[in-house]
Amino acid sequence: MSDSPVLYQVDGAVATITLNRPDVLNALNTALMLALREAVEKAAADAAIRAVVVTGAGRGFSAGADLASSSGGTGNAGTTLRERYHPVILAMRAMPKPIISAVNGVAAGAGMSIAMAGDIILAGRSASFLQAFSKIGLVPDAGSTWFLPRYVGDVRARAMAILADRISAQDAQAFGLVWQVHEDAELLPKAQEMAQRLAAMPTRAYAMIKQALNDSHQRDLATQLELEADLQVEAGKTEDFREGVAAFLQKRPPQFKGR
Repeated sequence: MSDSPVLYQVDGAVATITLNRPDVLNALNTALMLALREAVEKAAADAAIRAVVVTGAGRGFSAGADLASSSGGTGNAGTTLRERYHPVILAMRAMPKPIISAVNGVAAGAGMSIAMAGDIILAGRSASFLQAFSKIGLVPDAGSTWFLPRYVGDVRARAMAILADRISAQDAQAFGLVWQVHEDAELLPKAQEMAQRLAAMPTRAYAMIKQALNDSHQRDLATQLELEADLQVEAGKTEDFREGVAAFLQKRPPQFKGR
């Protein structure tokens, strides 16, 4: 396998981004975070890519920040977060195409944050989720305090952040964090199958769906209604909308082009 800390592979209209430090459970250091940002931005900018899978090489998705590395620890945590982590999380949320997080093994700390930055989270049967920060006297970061209350509710978010207990894939699904749980060997094939399905769908509509959902909790109902109306006008101008209507009327499968 390549020595690159992040692998970028393309299959048709799907890009698979793999965290690639399996010897340390894909612990996050500067090299990995810079490569991850580059890969996310590359997928976002490539019009031929219409869906993305993010996963980890080896036995884990990511064990979180590499505390054994001077470039992954918390020596200057604020600068590290602002310069290395925040751009990746924001780029994933802003990407105008769907991202599937395929969580194999542990997703801990900021590694869990990266998983949560995806749009749909799939997990292997042996996967686990861990807000590990309080175990070493730190505060959840890289977006965890934003994602968790929205995904699992305030009560569970507080317990997960404060107790720092390991959460199984099955419990994560019951909590509303994970969409589907698959047998470990089937996880990546299932994720890529879903990504191929998404890549054949109306990509610009997905981009607008993400835009509508991203900050909906910060808007009042009237403002959200206006945003929906504006986005619907934009969606109604796309080729994919015209194709979707034509296919419905002609009783045939649509052939979307992402335009």
